Amino acid sequence: MTPIATILIVDDDMEDQELLREAIKEVDKSVHCFSAKNGEEALDMLHTLHKLPQLIFLDLNMPRMNGKVFLTRLKQLGLLNDIPVIIYTTSKMEIDIQETKQLGARQFITKPNSFEEIIRIVAVLLSAKTSV
Repeated sequence: MTPIATILIVDDDMEDQELLREAIKEVDKSVHCFSAKNGEEALDMLHTLHKLPQLIFLDLNMPRMNGKVFLTRLKQLGLLNDIPVIIYTTSKMEIDIQETKQLGARQFITKPNSFEEIIRIVAVLLSAKTSV
């Protein structure tokens, strides 16, 4: 079982990025987080990194390249295909849940309203210290 040491957050909302980053640090200070503001930026970043993330939190509604397009492209790319993706979005639509699961997302989480709930979700995801 591989410890989660690095997480990529793909979200165009800087406040949501920061809240998720803070929640991750509350749960496990050793986890390194980096972020991209859309799918296009995230794919570019993944192609240049020396060490790939063990987990990706992905928003769906972003400019330039949305989460579904990013997920589709990610799952077509050799080594990148194995990175677990957690959809982390404001959407509650069943069609989004079904489509992203079919595209290879491991989980679908609707963004909670409180910081405490974000911490609880992150704690559950990181508690096993595995790549989800």
